[in-house]
Amino acid sequence: MLEFLSFTLAQVVTATPPTTTIPYLREITQAHEIRALPGQLDTIPVFNSNSPELVQSEGILLSTFPPDGMAFRNAHLNFPFEGRFDLFAHHIVRGITPDDLRTLYLGVVVYNPTNRPVTLNVLQAATYLSQEAPFNDLPSYVANPLGTVFAGPGSRTTNDVLRGQRQENWPAELTIPPRRAQLLMNAPIPLRSMDSLRNGVPLPQFLQTSTSGGSSSNPVPSRTTPLTNGRTALMYLWSSGPVYVASLAMYARLNPNGSERAPALAEWLQLLQGGRLAGPRDTPPTPPDRNYVPRFFYGRVAGVAQGSQWTAQLTDSPNTDHLTIPQRGHGLSYVLSTVDNGTFGTGQIQSAPMLARYPDTAYRAHGNYGVHYNLTVPLYNNSNDTQTVAIMIQTPLKEDGTVSALRFLEPPDRQVFFRGTVRIRYNDDYGVPETRYLHIVQRRGQEGDPLLRLALPPGDRRLVQVDFIYPPDSTPPQVLTIQTLPQR
Repeated sequence: MLEFLSFTLAQVVTATPPTTTIPYLREITQAHEIRALPGQLDTIPVFNSNSPELVQSEGILLSTFPPDGMAFRNAHLNFPFEGRFDLFAHHIVRGITPDDLRTLYLGVVVYNPTNRPVTLNVLQAATYLSQEAPFNDLPSYVANPLGTVFAGPGSRTTNDVLRGQRQENWPAELTIPPRRAQLLMNAPIPLRSMDSLRNGVPLPQFLQTSTSGGSSSNPVPSRTTPLTNGRTALMYLWSSGPVYVASLAMYARLNPNGSERAPALAEWLQLLQGGRLAGPRDTPPTPPDRNYVPRFFYGRVAGVAQGSQWTAQLTDSPNTDHLTIPQRGHGLSYVLSTVDNGTFGTGQIQSAPMLARYPDTAYRAHGNYGVHYNLTVPLYNNSNDTQTVAIMIQTPLKEDGTVSALRFLEPPDRQVFFRGTVRIRYNDDYGVPETRYLHIVQRRGQEGDPLLRLALPPGDRRLVQVDFIYPPDSTPPQVLTIQTLPQR
């Protein structure tokens, strides 16, 4: 569970990664062309609830409601959604003391401000707890044809949505009456087992009246550190009219027998109208125009980002319909999910812009968590010989400025920087259409192995499609590399 907290984007705060001091690591360079990614993000708004990442007090996580009539006006961003939009949420709960076992609920309220009913279609949706999607210690590459391979809730959630799924517990649609609110999500993040939560096991007596979660005249010291759990959610939504959305955090309410229950809609609305922003607050971000600072803090995202999908066709130029493969023994790379101070010399920052945000949260949606990268690679062999071409995702050391080569570590660092499923669609060397799902785990500085190898005869053209949803619990940036392998 500690890994859930240790290797996420907020901890990568330096403008340039420090030189490793581990003596057994050696640095490897790949000197080849590094290109910006063609295309751009679409304009679909994304309700992006990721700050505070660690939640230890009740309150508003993100509200796009109007501030009128609210007790704390600065907690409401006044942004209505209509038509297609996404909802992304990623939060962690940790007990305040080792014996704090209270369940925190993540609630999402949707409000219809109009005088007519509004239909909210849930096109795709998935959510998982860390308990349901543990950080399995997986090899770098594992075939994932059935979607049963995952490493963490971000990996599992994006895997389901990539496959077009909507979990059974989500309705296909909601009808919201005029000037009424409904709960879209009322999901627990328990610190006890899911079985005990379902069975309504009462909290220990000393926790039933405690507001801090730890005071007791007879504590039961069952552990020395507080328990941790997290939840990731991703939804593709469509609304027939304008709606306001809020995500909120509230501890479970207690039944007369001391067991926990989920908060009711009225309790959520009371928190929405009278509550402050949840805490503790994350470290405020460094303004993007202050690049030359000792420590660059990206911050966590809480607001409305612009961009659900990045569609790109990788060709020689905007005026051509193919990508000429590199010369034998050479390669070229396209940057993925680039951030401030991490563009590999391209100057391209792919982080989604924010349409609305809180002042102490990220200026951009760094990492593009939940963004679907849909990349088409129309390979063309213009040589007179059959060439073997490899396509791979890599995690080089983050760099900015002028870059003529990618730098890797051998062996890679221990920190996991990417964990998620990638889909590859292509015609194989016999002309048979193939779709392959592959779960990737990459560590900082990892060169990566080929996702795919193709033998292209002289003059051959081969269309390859690579797509993935950038998974939470990962740290950008990465690159997509096309390499023509040396002759054996």
